[in-house]
Amino acid sequence: MKVLVTGAGGFIGSFLCGELVNREMEISALALPGEKVDHLEEQGIGVLRGDLTDPACIKGICDNIDLVFHLAGKVTDWGPRKEFYSLILDATRNLLDESEGRVSRFVYFSSVCACGTGRHLKGQREDDPVFKTGVPYGDAKLDAENLVRERHGKNELACTIIRPTNVTGPGSVWVRDIIDRFLSSKVPLFDGGRHSASLIYVQNLVDGVISAGTLEVAAGRTYHFRDDWDVSWKRYLTDLGDMVGKKPSISFPYWSVKPAASVMETVLTPLNVRPPATRHTLGIMGRDLDIDNTRAKEELGWRTKISYEEAMEKIRDWVLNVYLKQ
Repeated sequence: MKVLVTGAGGFIGSFLCGELVNREMEISALALPGEKVDHLEEQGIGVLRGDLTDPACIKGICDNIDLVFHLAGKVTDWGPRKEFYSLILDATRNLLDESEGRVSRFVYFSSVCACGTGRHLKGQREDDPVFKTGVPYGDAKLDAENLVRERHGKNELACTIIRPTNVTGPGSVWVRDIIDRFLSSKVPLFDGGRHSASLIYVQNLVDGVISAGTLEVAAGRTYHFRDDWDVSWKRYLTDLGDMVGKKPSISFPYWSVKPAASVMETVLTPLNVRPPATRHTLGIMGRDLDIDNTRAKEELGWRTKISYEEAMEKIRDWVLNVYLKQ
């Protein structure tokens, strides 16, 4: 099987490509011009260069491709709305155009945030109502989902959508950024850190994603991926902090921070200054995002294979022996 992976140089994309290599699939990895992807080339993965926001730049990229995993996008908690829509919605539209008539399956990496950032989502199923909330990342992901479903509904392309929760593992932003924050300032809790961290370990996610891309039952379906771990934000942040001799130091009520985050984004984003707090991060760390994962279990046979304890040992090894030595 010939596979195209966009966003292949990123955290999830790198793990996905590694597993596809293990399964002896022929992989083409799309990277931005100038993006460093030596780790992919060393695995024998063919690297293509292109910008998904420029249709001419990716012309013919899906020729002789059977399966597309589309991960590329703007993955951050702040920035101009137009950038999120360009790098998420417009880029997805351009890749869908190239995929139609060529590709057998198109797997779109969405996010739990497409359900509506800033809401408790415990028990949310794939077909339950979802909402825009004004947070650019989640809104753009939701619009891209709707575009993917539209293309599938017209029988132009078999599509599958996946919504992961907070993906952790060696190199994840939910490790790297938090460790950085511990070392440079303070790491807060919201509502005492009592809400579920709603984590999924990257390898557990990759196993489910490949099933979603290769099983016939997954065509036209949306899947939630979340590990069956009972881990609060307080526990997760405390465990990460222990790796560098730190611990969460302060807690804020969710309701008190949300208005301030909105104001800071409005004032600072046009100045290209990162806000100290954002609605995106607050909506993840201050709400329960334990979406229902029953469909993935029943239709794909997916299960959490790597436990929380095993995952944290792998993360600890990376933090101590790789990240802190860079």
